[in-house]
Amino acid sequence: MNGDGLDPRDWAELRALAHRALDETFDALAGIRERPPWRPIPAAIREAIAVDPLPYAPSDPTEVYATFLEHVAPYAVDNRHPRFFGWVQGAGTPVGIIAALLAAGMNANVGGRDHAAVAVERRVIRWWCEVFGFPATASGILTTGTSIANLIAVLVARRGAAGERVRKEGLTGEPELVGYTSTEAHASLKGAFDVAGLGSQALRCFPVADHTWLRMQIANDRAEGKKPFIIIATAGSASTGSIDDLSALADLARDEKLWFHVDGAFGALAQLAPSLRARIAGIERADSIAFDFHKWLHVPYDSGVVLVRNGALHEATFADHAPYLQRLTRGTAAGEPWFTDFGPELSRSFRALGVWFTMKTYGLDRLGELIAHQCAMAQRLGERIAATPPLELLAPVALNIVCFRYVPPHPAGEPDEVSERATDELNARLLVELQERGLAVPSSTRVDGKLALRMNVMNHRTTQADLDATLAAVLAVGKELAFP
Repeated sequence: MNGDGLDPRDWAELRALAHRALDETFDALAGIRERPPWRPIPAAIREAIAVDPLPYAPSDPTEVYATFLEHVAPYAVDNRHPRFFGWVQGAGTPVGIIAALLAAGMNANVGGRDHAAVAVERRVIRWWCEVFGFPATASGILTTGTSIANLIAVLVARRGAAGERVRKEGLTGEPELVGYTSTEAHASLKGAFDVAGLGSQALRCFPVADHTWLRMQIANDRAEGKKPFIIIATAGSASTGSIDDLSALADLARDEKLWFHVDGAFGALAQLAPSLRARIAGIERADSIAFDFHKWLHVPYDSGVVLVRNGALHEATFADHAPYLQRLTRGTAAGEPWFTDFGPELSRSFRALGVWFTMKTYGLDRLGELIAHQCAMAQRLGERIAATPPLELLAPVALNIVCFRYVPPHPAGEPDEVSERATDELNARLLVELQERGLAVPSSTRVDGKLALRMNVMNHRTTQADLDATLAAVLAVGKELAFP
């Protein structure tokens, strides 16, 4: 061993490799349209990765990078590509690459203590509290994504409902806590109830617009000795992009004295677009909001956030000052409160730098204009699909997600269930063909039991030409499969 630990003996050589890697990363991004949005991993490369032996001996970084270029880089599910429409994934930005490099270079642990990375995250949280009209006493914390942000919100609401003793004694002796969300809610919410020790069955799912049913269920639960404590609204469902009536649910939560949480994984960022803001009216009344920066803000993965109106309750839910985490008024252990007081993690990466870079570089006005433009493109796409047989629009276009299918004519007299099954099978094949031929990457969902092709218009590189080409491919490949 030399005296340099894990630093290189030849800094110039490693510096050259780093410059090459950055240049080639930018080159790949600049030439993204020259490649398909997805390529399956060849069997030989998949096998090479699978049998790669445990690396006891060191390797030259140049050789490791060469393996990356051959085995990894070409076979991403490339959400950077303008014809990637799958799921709800941001496309990243060149500025985000720089921010990720700088954050890795700092290698900051943002669990707490007195340093600039903590100050940046605090500033980012205050900015977003301002965006949503939260008071100066509100709090927040960056997370890996909305799934963890939702969990934190549920835990804070649980602490508010069950009191201080829940942290030491759990829910023993307490009335059963129950919550409510719509049928369009994300699966992570049931997971949050599971992890919080409430059980997924304690989250009741109400029909999206049936608030009368919801009021009756709350009354019934109370009559049975249960304790309702939270209503969770969805701003932009993962399946169709639908939005619950946030204002009505805020009123109901106020009347029933329940915590009001909004899962706004991507839809919350419609707040940045004046033309869309009315669609999520009521979000500013939430007790907590969870959303992602790595979706519509295109910050590098992984980056989400939860904002909590009652900052004191948020801190009381997690703060635990162990002796080795003693806080001081001076030195590196100063800077209370620490972020470890607002979430379950002690070690946390500098996620806020990517958000900070993105916000300062592009500005919220430009980002809001881009969001509005993408929603307008999605709306036009939906209108075109509705007017183009044999395509069928399966759900209203609430924001940026378009759900539809290819419906060929079926033989006269064929039972409906046979026709529906055949249509589902055709669209499942159509989806895979579009992906494997490198034409486009939609994903799928089910709408009223029907298999839908699902296009998420979120990529800031997507143009009208990309949408036109994708629709043309759907029609051509669909016809090919339906009439071989």
